[in-house]
Amino acid sequence: MVRASAYVAVITITGGAAALYRQAPEIAAGALLHPVRTQMMASRPVNCIDREYLGANVKLRGWQCAAGGTRLGTIVYLHGIADNRASAVGPIRRFTAAGFDVVAYDARAHGQSEGDACTYGFYEKQDLQRVIDTLPVGPIVLIGTSLGAAVALQAAAEDPRISGIVAAEVFRDLETIATERAPTFMWPRLIRQAFDVAEARGHFDIQAVSPLEAARRIHVPVLLLHGERDTDTPDAHSVLVHTALAGPKRLVLLAGIRHNESLGSPEAWQEIDRWIAAIVRGV
Repeated sequence: MVRASAYVAVITITGGAAALYRQAPEIAAGALLHPVRTQMMASRPVNCIDREYLGANVKLRGWQCAAGGTRLGTIVYLHGIADNRASAVGPIRRFTAAGFDVVAYDARAHGQSEGDACTYGFYEKQDLQRVIDTLPVGPIVLIGTSLGAAVALQAAAEDPRISGIVAAEVFRDLETIATERAPTFMWPRLIRQAFDVAEARGHFDIQAVSPLEAARRIHVPVLLLHGERDTDTPDAHSVLVHTALAGPKRLVLLAGIRHNESLGSPEAWQEIDRWIAAIVRGV
């Protein structure tokens, strides 16, 4: 005969699993909307000033950095998920020395910027457009990684002031990448429920977040960089975006590089320098 305590254990485990099943969409939606806010661990570069930009109903905190010598244009650096503008310190030094103003800011719901929910470009592209409103006339090149790359492409499909893009490790669309990264216990029904919760809380349309769709409307030069060993966002995402792009384009797959490592590759920076120089010459 099975003891009563065994029945209690089974009921407890089963009940816990059922509760987890019910709560899974809420938990998943929260993880999607609320990435970890990474603390600022870098000092402001010496050639930069603190700036507050007014985005789409949020205040964005960032740096505005002055070019050394003759100004060639402006670089806007867009960081990845759960990151902040501190990752722009290296690019700031590189490009201000080369004659570019550089703007780097914390995306909404990241770093020191306002905003409770990350919408992966739905509102972030509007934030970027308002930042561009503050920039002087001249070539404007966007450098984005992961989330930042997705924002850059979605903004460029709508804003003719953008002269070119460098997009590292971009995802094709939010629905696909979120589904690919979901835990194995998140069955399709639970994922759909999580999307519904996220859309209601974040007041946005997940299916509308699509760098792939935006690529079909982009006619400015786009350089895509992606690590061949990226298992978080497989390089097939950039391959599809590259195929869809309507304008001048180049795709560089970086051997041995994983997610969030593309902009640490010397090969990548050689490509970026050449690409941006060509954009400035062509404007």
